[in-house]
Amino acid sequence: MVNQRRHVSGAVYILLLTGPELWGLVSQTCNGRSQSPVNIVTSKVLPDERLTPFHFTGYKETFYESLINTGHSVQLNLPSSIQIKEGNLVDEYKHTIDGETFPMEMHIVHIKEEYDLLAEASKDSTSVAVLGFFFQESESANEKYDHLISALKYISQPKTNVTLVGVSLDMFIPSEIDRTKYFHYKGSLTEPDCAEAVVWTLFESTIPLSRNQLATFNQLLFYDGQKMVNNYRPVQPLNGREVYYSSGQLALVSSVASFI
Repeated sequence: MVNQRRHVSGAVYILLLTGPELWGLVSQTCNGRSQSPVNIVTSKVLPDERLTPFHFTGYKETFYESLINTGHSVQLNLPSSIQIKEGNLVDEYKHTIDGETFPMEMHIVHIKEEYDLLAEASKDSTSVAVLGFFFQESESANEKYDHLISALKYISQPKTNVTLVGVSLDMFIPSEIDRTKYFHYKGSLTEPDCAEAVVWTLFESTIPLSRNQLATFNQLLFYDGQKMVNNYRPVQPLNGREVYYSSGQLALVSSVASFI
């Protein structure tokens, strides 16, 4: 297989923009035919044996970075040493499932190695690789998220930030064996300018958070002072695009590779 590395563009996006019905006025690209998110109908996905397990580099390494209330989302900056490869990526470098919505979604954004900024990469049709993880309400709290959720009280206002210390992406995502089953399709960024430059990977295994933990995110405020709720973009038509599904077979995963 060719060398297939991506490095993180520098952020994890946990929530999305508000006002998606107006995005077409902001950027014409938001009216395109390969937009995201989409509704994935599992009975219509196509199995693809080329969708091998990802190799996660730097996901287990602890770091300290800024957690930011951007005024429309929660953003966690990441070190550039974090990379992914395989998963049928061909260069170096609010979804639904069967109509079911999830209380929250996290996006880990990776870009091709030759780019330094997401804005630069979005001009290339396959330059951005986003790993998407769904959250599911659980009866008990997820202790792995305690540190992050405790930090949210310091960033309730837009354009505020706090430094997270001693965390790793591996703390926040499903175990390695639960990362082998995923959906794969070509789409767009989920906020303006909605560039159609994204290879999407949506993992089937969900991340549990208690009702109280999920509610903490909703106490954050938008730019207009309203609580950060109902800020997802409606699903977009597939317009003939295919959605693929991995085999789910666990292959050898790099011991040094392995957020949420």
